[in-house]
Amino acid sequence: MKRRPPASILFSLSLLAATVAAPLTAEDRVPVVTRPKYVRLERDKLDRPLALQTAVVQFVPDDATAASGVTVDLVGAVHVGEKDYYEALNKLFEKYDAVLYELVAPEGTKIPKGAKTGGHPVAMLQNGLKGMLELEHQLEHVDYTKKNMVHADMSPDDFSKSMADRGESFFTMMVRMMGQAMAQQSVQKNKTSEFDLLGALFDRDRAGSLKRMMAEQFETMEGAMDALEGPKGSTIVGERNKVALKRLAEQIAGGKKKIAIFYGAGHMNDLEKRLVADFHMRRGTTDWLTAWKLEKAAPAKAPAQKQSASTAR
Repeated sequence: MKRRPPASILFSLSLLAATVAAPLTAEDRVPVVTRPKYVRLERDKLDRPLALQTAVVQFVPDDATAASGVTVDLVGAVHVGEKDYYEALNKLFEKYDAVLYELVAPEGTKIPKGAKTGGHPVAMLQNGLKGMLELEHQLEHVDYTKKNMVHADMSPDDFSKSMADRGESFFTMMVRMMGQAMAQQSVQKNKTSEFDLLGALFDRDRAGSLKRMMAEQFETMEGAMDALEGPKGSTIVGERNKVALKRLAEQIAGGKKKIAIFYGAGHMNDLEKRLVADFHMRRGTTDWLTAWKLEKAAPAKAPAQKQSASTAR
């Protein structure tokens, strides 16, 4: 009988879809290394998960470029989350001169309010997560119609050409990620089994149980993006990040001072390296936004029963 992928591998692939946006219109394993976190699991004193959170990290000029006065915030995203999460992002974006956002689409594409995702396999996986976890999709709630929202991503033609030039395909990327997930599972402290998944699926609070189980997997995802990038980078992360930073340079040249880059959390470590090396910036403050609420709901109390007069003492 053919062995099925362990549940933790399936979760790893699903969570990657939640942190790296799909193109909505169109092999080497690397070691895990310590890196700044753009997604974290907040826990209580008893180590129980409370919330899955994403970072907003401010970058300021180093001493050599301090006179420019430019600040750049890396706003990591998960593409399925609570409605409150996207409302908080909309409010946050009001304070920027420009918000550079990801979307593999023709240059100049405008995203209408309440847009729906396309039929790309990763987008379909995101929609599956949305329904299974009772969450919302980013495109449906982030307001891209504001004047300060700036498209900063590849066109479908450029994306396809880059993948072809690199000999990449979505299949090879999935193979890389599965290999990394299997390696991580072998050293994972709290492994997720098929029985855990089955139990969550039949839990009375199915969505809550699945969210808590999947959120735990984020703590073992440190190497997933390295596996996706490989030793020579990738189109889906590195090459798209180059386009985002090209747009950043254009905005700075145009006089914008307070800028955000709003991309999936999986893009952020590479973007950080490039901001430090190419834009001579350094880390400033970090704030956290709650994307998934994970606290268990208190059990409902049974209604009090009235005692009849005949049996009352």
